[in-house]
Amino acid sequence: ELNNRKITLFSLDLLPRIARAQSMDILSSMSNLAGYKSVILAADYLGKVFPMLTTAAGTIHPAKVIIIGAGVAGLQAIATARRLGGVVIAFDTRPAAAEQVKSLGAEFVSLETKHDDAEDVSGYAKEQSADFYRNEQAILSRYTKDADVIITTALIPGKRAPILITEAMLKEMKPGSVIVDLAVEQAGNCEASVPGKIIQSHGMTIIGLLNIPSTMPIHASMLFSKNMYHFLHHILPGIKDGNYDLSDEIIKSCLVAMDGEILLPSIKQLIEKG
Repeated sequence: ELNNRKITLFSLDLLPRIARAQSMDILSSMSNLAGYKSVILAADYLGKVFPMLTTAAGTIHPAKVIIIGAGVAGLQAIATARRLGGVVIAFDTRPAAAEQVKSLGAEFVSLETKHDDAEDVSGYAKEQSADFYRNEQAILSRYTKDADVIITTALIPGKRAPILITEAMLKEMKPGSVIVDLAVEQAGNCEASVPGKIIQSHGMTIIGLLNIPSTMPIHASMLFSKNMYHFLHHILPGIKDGNYDLSDEIIKSCLVAMDGEILLPSIKQLIEKG
């Protein structure tokens, strides 16, 4: 239909992760909001306070928070949990994430993976083998037993989110703990997550709400509009005789269709397969 109508189509989820494109990155803007709100949701459903409190009646120990995935959402979740006074441990397959995690005052846990194996050329985590994820689950299970809050953000572009919290791990966790699965829009990192639902399982609350940024519409809309403005401001001045500058990395990466032709290789392959 796009080809028949000769519609020019850009998709901003294809934006390259380069410095010039940061101001246009809608995914990062929404992930920032989701990371923040995930901690607020967890604090609301957790039957404890986050910070350590010394009172006349005794000392309250701080909440133990695990963040799985140290991308934009994960880093914002770390920062928010730390501001609330939680003790935070963050996990990521990419060794490059360690410095960012530690700079926010959290402990970093990683698998022994080579940089080239852990992420693709765009800086996103790569899909790994089944053995890799089993090993990852085994390492995580050492920490999840004592966790009060777990926030999962691990995504693989274009793939099902890896299962990192299994039913067996849930059975060993403390009753009353909270899991917020931000990967639930791609089926979730927690085996028990139900998209769009908040459920009770094994004495815990598992939050699988969809489109969390939409619960903060004022700032979500503001950031979205600014991202769109910067994108349009970038692409429109480069139009010459109705054509876009395809030598520009941002335009080339995001341009899906133009003048009756699908340009994006991945979409071309799907069409050829029928």
